Amino acid sequence: MRELLEKRVEALREEFHAGQEMLASLDAKRTDLQQTLLRISGAVQVLEELLQDPTTEPTPTSATP
Repeated sequence: MRELLEKRVEALREEFHAGQEMLASLDAKRTDLQQTLLRISGAVQVLEELLQDPTTEPTPTSATP
């Protein structure tokens, strides 16, 4: 009986550790996504401001051949 309980405890510890690793990975992905969304939001804001200014004439960002 004791051996069975010890095996179960070990299995649960492994599951717990795997869950912690998965949570850490998801937290890192969430942080990356938040940073990406912040950059996109800033770009949208700049472009909207440019669109509202009738004197602003967009310039190409790359050279044309």
